[in-house]
Amino acid sequence: MESVHNWPYFDPEYENLSHRINPPRVSVDNTTCSDCTVVKVDSVNKPGTLLEVVQVLIDLDFAISKAYISSDGGWFMDVFHVTDQQGHKITDKNTIEYIEKVLGPEGNALKGKKKPWPGKRVGLHSIGDYTAIELIGTDRPGLLSEISAVLANLNCNVAGAEVWTHNMRVACVLYVKDDTTCRAVDDPIKLLSMEEQLKNVLRGRGDDLKGARTSFSMGCTHTDRRLHQMMFDDRDYEGGIGGRCAGGGSKAEEDLIKPVITIERCAEKGYSVVNVRCKDRSKLLFDIVCTLTDMQYVVFHASIGAEGPHAIQEYYIRHMDGCTLDTQGEKDRVIKCIEAAILRRVSEGVSLEVCARDRVGLLSDLTRVLRENGLSVTRAGVTTIGNQAMNVFYVRDASGIPVDAKTIETLRREIGQTVMVNVKKTPPSESSPESSKWNKTSFSFSFGSLFDRFLP
Repeated sequence: MESVHNWPYFDPEYENLSHRINPPRVSVDNTTCSDCTVVKVDSVNKPGTLLEVVQVLIDLDFAISKAYISSDGGWFMDVFHVTDQQGHKITDKNTIEYIEKVLGPEGNALKGKKKPWPGKRVGLHSIGDYTAIELIGTDRPGLLSEISAVLANLNCNVAGAEVWTHNMRVACVLYVKDDTTCRAVDDPIKLLSMEEQLKNVLRGRGDDLKGARTSFSMGCTHTDRRLHQMMFDDRDYEGGIGGRCAGGGSKAEEDLIKPVITIERCAEKGYSVVNVRCKDRSKLLFDIVCTLTDMQYVVFHASIGAEGPHAIQEYYIRHMDGCTLDTQGEKDRVIKCIEAAILRRVSEGVSLEVCARDRVGLLSDLTRVLRENGLSVTRAGVTTIGNQAMNVFYVRDASGIPVDAKTIETLRREIGQTVMVNVKKTPPSESSPESSKWNKTSFSFSFGSLFDRFLP
């Protein structure tokens, strides 16, 4: 006779009981502060709640200047001071309604579903009928050019992509579609060929595939979150505290952008307190919270602010099992992982923005021109809006020296597009007069020497 196990019975609706009794409350306040919008979220706390809220805000490209977080006693209370990227309050009615819907009582019903909002751009976060390709391996000059050439030869169009490099490792998520069907690539023979060719590219001239991986998925993924997970699993943080960042600057310059992270113990409340001081930038809060979440740490309290150009962040955390960071080894690992999360998105040097009509091979052509001019891509983003592609490349000279004006002029002639070049340089010392802001020089070029080659 088959044995009968007396397992305890759990009502499947019980998990959502607290949510139904105490639904989330969301407030979008434009009256309290004169220079920002205050977003308040109160809800029942559960693992990952903080990351979900922060993810919604950064997906909307909000800048978070201050935040206060508390989640003791099973209740989550958050206050965020936000603006758009131009420093203005959030006044668009559709955007406000979206925040209230996704973070409010209806948000739980939307779990696992696409949450589009007006103006959402393809390629940055969750997109639809595309094949997602995840690649990770050893970085080298020209790698993105080789990857995009493989996809172009297979008649696959790259509709969206994000590429990060850190500590000589590269991770990228590319969204592609078959140009003949205008849909996701579902031909198993073509997928197999793509996988084999991409593996050969990641292998390079050697025969060692250690650490090089290629995978496919259909459907939606959050690109930034996935890139953090990929690089964390790849242990890119083991390059060491203070390892060279993607910018390729001098040691003195890198020391200025290197985060200062300390961990102390709050014995009275039983927390470990993580303090972070670094150059302030967009999505910094998301990057740190994402990493703490993936490391199985829970943020019970946090205070986020800034002093001039620097972000000052303090997190009161425990591991999910209730333990604090009691050994120096645990503390060092958390410090290394947070530092890596911050530096993955830091790209000092030159950024190139290229707008063009979308087509198969566009990314391959652009990256080939960069490679032929001796430039390495340290970070990249590809976005498609309708039939227009926006490609952003953060580049440096392959030898590590700053990109000079002559190289920029050569790119201007060869690319054959309207290009905006932002030159950013870290000041030589924090005491210099320019240390309170980035030095930026912007050029706008319109030229057409090879226009026909890049546009159909």
